[in-house]
Amino acid sequence: MLRIAVCDDIPDELQGLVALTDQYLSASGVEAEVTAFSHSDALLTAMESQSFHVYLLDIVMPMVNGLELGQEIRRVDREAQIIYATTEPQFALQAYAASPINYLLKPVQKQPLFDTLTLAISRADLAEEQTFTVKTTDSLRVIKLSDIACCEYRAHAVIFSLTNGEAVVSRTIRENFSEYILPILKDRHFLQCHASFIINMRRVERFAKDSFTLCRGKIVPIAAKQYPAVRDAYMDYLLAKGDVS
Repeated sequence: MLRIAVCDDIPDELQGLVALTDQYLSASGVEAEVTAFSHSDALLTAMESQSFHVYLLDIVMPMVNGLELGQEIRRVDREAQIIYATTEPQFALQAYAASPINYLLKPVQKQPLFDTLTLAISRADLAEEQTFTVKTTDSLRVIKLSDIACCEYRAHAVIFSLTNGEAVVSRTIRENFSEYILPILKDRHFLQCHASFIINMRRVERFAKDSFTLCRGKIVPIAAKQYPAVRDAYMDYLLAKGDVS
């Protein structure tokens, strides 16, 4: 299901943005879950255990402002659709560091917000609802692909490093690693960069000739012989998303 986060530290304005968003969803027939946050820290905490497809953010907020919040969202989720709503037009240029799809001035008018939400939802990557079932030594775990940072083959088992810091270890697998992870590699966000590793390209924070650095500082090696193909695949992924000009 589509998930929308709305963050504003002023209660009346937060309520107004949520009401307009609910009105849009009702009018358009889109099924979504809208969660309201009155503080940036509350949203950042929520993001440790869940992700959102669309973020509607105020800019002028205490402690962590909307500009910093947007950049943190973009750091951990390249696919997120960010919309700014603020009374301050002077922040427009700075706001684009987070690649928002629109910058709306308050009081937010109904039609501009509706048009922006339509665009955001059309771009939202709902493929993250896909899952992969892992047989561990004592249970079955169903993991959302979007929650996987990388997979590592070690000692005839596969270690799934998740974005929340958890590691899920499969029981001993009989097939080879490439066969086991083939269903995951069919998702365009995943790339095999080494005989023993695949990464979720949405979770890449740094790319070097010998490694990827993922969220939470996880470093994944790139096989030297595979580097040209890995580089080209990763650059194609970024170009398709518009992250490289």
